[in-house]
Amino acid sequence: MAECGASGSGSSGDSLDKSITLPPDEIFRNLENAKRFAIDIGGSLTKLAYYSTVQHKVAKVRSFDHSGKDTERDHEPPYEISVQEEITARLHFIKFENTYIEACLDFIKDHLVNTETKVIQATGGGAYKFKDLIEEKLRLKVDKEDVMTCLIKGCNFVLKNIPHEAFVYQKDSDPEFRFQTNHPHIFPYLLVNIGSGVSIVKVETEDRFEWVGGSSIGGGTFWGLGALLTKTKKFDELLHLASRGQHSNVDMLVRDVYGGAHQTLGLSGNLIASSFGKSATADQEFSKEDMAKSLLHMISNDIGQLACLHARLHSLDRVYFGGFFIRGHPVTMRTITYSINFFSKGEVQALFLRHEGYLGAIGAFLKGAEQDNPNQYSWGENYAGSSGLMSTSPELGPAQRARSGTFDLLEMDRLERPLVNLPLLLDPPSYVPDTVDLTDDALARKYWLTCFEEALDGVVKRAVASQPDSVDAAERAEKFRQKYWNKLQTLRQQPFAYGTLTVRSLLDTREHCLNEFNFPDPYSKVKQRENGVALRCFPGVVRSLDALGWEERQLALVKGLLAGNVFDWGAKAVSDVLESDPCFGFEEAKRKLQERPWLVDSYSEWLQRLKGPPHKCALIFADNSGIDIILGVFPFVRELLLRGTEVILACNSGPALNDVTHSESLIVAERIAGMDPVVHSALREERLLLVQTGSSSPCLDLSRLDKGLAALVRERGADLVVIEGMGRAVHTNYHAALRCESLKLAVIKNAWLAERLGGRLFSVIFKYEVPAE
Repeated sequence: MAECGASGSGSSGDSLDKSITLPPDEIFRNLENAKRFAIDIGGSLTKLAYYSTVQHKVAKVRSFDHSGKDTERDHEPPYEISVQEEITARLHFIKFENTYIEACLDFIKDHLVNTETKVIQATGGGAYKFKDLIEEKLRLKVDKEDVMTCLIKGCNFVLKNIPHEAFVYQKDSDPEFRFQTNHPHIFPYLLVNIGSGVSIVKVETEDRFEWVGGSSIGGGTFWGLGALLTKTKKFDELLHLASRGQHSNVDMLVRDVYGGAHQTLGLSGNLIASSFGKSATADQEFSKEDMAKSLLHMISNDIGQLACLHARLHSLDRVYFGGFFIRGHPVTMRTITYSINFFSKGEVQALFLRHEGYLGAIGAFLKGAEQDNPNQYSWGENYAGSSGLMSTSPELGPAQRARSGTFDLLEMDRLERPLVNLPLLLDPPSYVPDTVDLTDDALARKYWLTCFEEALDGVVKRAVASQPDSVDAAERAEKFRQKYWNKLQTLRQQPFAYGTLTVRSLLDTREHCLNEFNFPDPYSKVKQRENGVALRCFPGVVRSLDALGWEERQLALVKGLLAGNVFDWGAKAVSDVLESDPCFGFEEAKRKLQERPWLVDSYSEWLQRLKGPPHKCALIFADNSGIDIILGVFPFVRELLLRGTEVILACNSGPALNDVTHSESLIVAERIAGMDPVVHSALREERLLLVQTGSSSPCLDLSRLDKGLAALVRERGADLVVIEGMGRAVHTNYHAALRCESLKLAVIKNAWLAERLGGRLFSVIFKYEVPAE
């Protein structure tokens, strides 16, 4: 968050520098590459959107041309690594007070390099008021867009691309925001936009929606009547008054009308029978606070009942609320939620949006970018460049609420390929990737935030070591440290800032921050070395396995998978061992494993299943490079192939920790095929297929997978899913229900987590599940 200082607008970029604490180029980022603009100007806030390209470094791997040399004997690395520049697309959204619009436009004008942009899409009431200023400052033609169309387009966009976008508000919870995992099919829904009045829109598809109702009693009514009653002109101050008021001093309640008889009617005595009912008969002055609270309840209840009636009329159970009346204010969300719950008897939920304030700007941008078809891509929130949701409680008082004077940022990165659900999920709408919600679990939240703080020095050290030839690596690593540390402190105070807080979101935020400072793959050299060592061991491991009897071999294969999974540089207990004992290898890892019976042990059921017919096709999500993929996963894959099972081996699209990437797996598979005829023929005959997941995370979200992977799973009729690793099978997907058989296996490499699960360090999870008939 970049907080503003003085409220004067000024007329140049220099005055912008003086009015905010963050440098303007950290707010209006990548302006030199900006190609398209949109703006949404409301009564008090401006939301600016633009598309830009971002150049950043990526680590690429490429197989050597061996020309017949025996590289195993020569101990050469299995492939070469080169760092290349890559250009990706990013959407920037910035929200700020209208006070700063002129200074902001001046800064953009001074730093805008791209001259291809000729038009700026504009929406909101202020688009008319500021049209001449925008055209004069930016020398762009203002193309005005329909407000409601922009809102709907923006709402569809965030619901499809930000998994934890929608939340319910629960007054007495800690924290008060409860995020909903987005339904893969977002339509139909009801959007209730509360601006000056109320518009209620039924949204059926991407392009089909209709206005179904509304009311002239909305946010403008609250503001206007509130100003007349309290002489308070500012909206936020009015809300602050309402938060301190007691509406029952002004409203006539059911108990005031019926006395004790209300119980025989089945009514609560605290229900409002008549808003402002006491003011007609009471011979007294009422406080501003009480009148503001009564007015807020009256309007919120009216809107809630109206929304509830329309939801029932159109058989909709999802109602999203937006507009300046909401704007993240707890007191308004609380009253709306109560009203909806009361009138629907809990059947309809009031849902709010993290990025509600950006909907118009996003929609206007999408309207202007239709020729590029941005909806054909999937987009992901970039945690490194986004402010996150912050509490805007009016209880703080207007003087302390610097919120209204901040620059709020949202950045979205375009993903290379569209992301979809894994077709094998039993019930996609109810699927929740993460095992523990740290927003809810205060003890776990405190532990994991501390854990990530304590690991930061090691990550910085690894990042610097990964770029020995870079003169500014230490400086960039220090900037990374500061940024990630600040994110962790924000999450301590506001755990809901980026949706549901989980171990996955902490890991992903760290990866985003590393990429921000051009550390695309800090473990690339480690992975290269470990892949080389493991490849040299592969023939010996396979010979040992082949020498065993069938039943003994099955247990050895599983123990190999588990031992391989020990080699996780993301786990401090492991990285400490690997750094202090360079000789620690595959056999040593096997000895670290818990003896059977394991912490979770379905091995006997798995063995029994193997005595039956082979699976048609196994989908395996791999974890780490080196010993894990080469000596653990590939022998297991080889055994499945020998049984007559096809295998789809899915690896990350991009780097995260020492996890194997798709491009690395292709080279590893090619090298193994050169040593093993089973793998060689399976690759040639396409019985072994290597695909990318679409993810660059140490965890796994089965609702956001590469579209090509999903198509292949359907085409090949996958009937077994194997998920390995702590990040993919414990932090995520431990409770994931699938429509086919599944194996979830991991070694617990964190003592705190092991103890919480009832085990100890290096305890084993081997969970074989068969769906109910």
